[in-house]
Amino acid sequence: MSDYYEILGVEKSASKDEIKSAFRRKARTLHPDVNKAPDAEEKFKELGKAYETLMDDNKRATYDRYGEDGLKNAGFNTNGPFEGGFGDLNDIFNSFFGGFGGFGFGGRPDPNAPQPGDDIRADVEITFEEAVFGVEKEVKFDHLELCPECGGTGAEKGSKPVVCPTCGGSGQVQTVARTPLGAFTQISPCPDCHGTGQKISNPCKACKGYGKIEKEKKIEIKIPAGVDNHSKIRVSGEGDAGTNGGRAGDLYVVLHVKPSEYYTRDGVDVYTKLQLSPAQAALGDEVVIKTLDGEQKIQVHAGIQNGNTIKIKNAGVPIISRPSQRGDHIVVVTVKIPTQLSEQERNLYKQLYELKSGKKPQETLMDKVKGVFQ
Repeated sequence: MSDYYEILGVEKSASKDEIKSAFRRKARTLHPDVNKAPDAEEKFKELGKAYETLMDDNKRATYDRYGEDGLKNAGFNTNGPFEGGFGDLNDIFNSFFGGFGGFGFGGRPDPNAPQPGDDIRADVEITFEEAVFGVEKEVKFDHLELCPECGGTGAEKGSKPVVCPTCGGSGQVQTVARTPLGAFTQISPCPDCHGTGQKISNPCKACKGYGKIEKEKKIEIKIPAGVDNHSKIRVSGEGDAGTNGGRAGDLYVVLHVKPSEYYTRDGVDVYTKLQLSPAQAALGDEVVIKTLDGEQKIQVHAGIQNGNTIKIKNAGVPIISRPSQRGDHIVVVTVKIPTQLSEQERNLYKQLYELKSGKKPQETLMDKVKGVFQ
């Protein structure tokens, strides 16, 4: 059974913007009007089905939990948006590609219309404390920029692209196949200009006619307080350069938070462990613990049990949408039973045992050995 995330080429944590961008890229290459591979139509239908499911919050939640069978059992339509044929999808695809000068299905794509650049990803590692309180970080990444030598035209200085004589600038060629059933017109990308509608007789030496060059870039980004592992930060316009004057894509910075040796996190709450002796647990105590804001004294009430918790309000992780508000610091109590006792401690425990039970404790092997030599 197909994996919808694999079909679109995105991670399971992908946002709707990332899913939409991935769908747009793949739809351009898989649509049967452009791709003449025997399995192009089937792949295109699968792409549409994956997109429709993952863009619907209810369908996506059901799919993530139960898969495609779960969608069917829940009564969702799993045929995808293409069950009525490609003609019914003109409105859907025009909304994607019409505004970008791309495919208006049922008509011809404009090869010289502005096309947006691709989104790109960069990964950054931060500490637990940096995730809690926020930090500024340098991000280094590679992206495509317009070639500074040719300005993105792909042609050497002093020359410019010309209209492809084979397709007349349309980027497509038509061939007519005559069969006993009649004549059929087939449209395919122009073999001479590869669908661009232009020919470059003198390619730019810097970019080899591509119009773009790969370049490393460094920028400073502000990571807000309260981010979590695998949080994404979108930096607009720092992705790959567009084509024919189209806007640049975006940069998505994926954060990787290093685990803390002391704290664990659940949403905006942080957890730590506090180890107490039986005497501290029974009698209560005032202890000093480490918090995100520094050392703090807390009161342990008498009779606290193993596994009980002590809550320090508003000492957890800031809420991103409301940074003045924070989660809580939860202290989980562990009562440690001693495995080795001094003579004085053993006698005190014996007295306590006799007091609570009304009988003398059983002699240990060590007690018996001592009695022999006394």
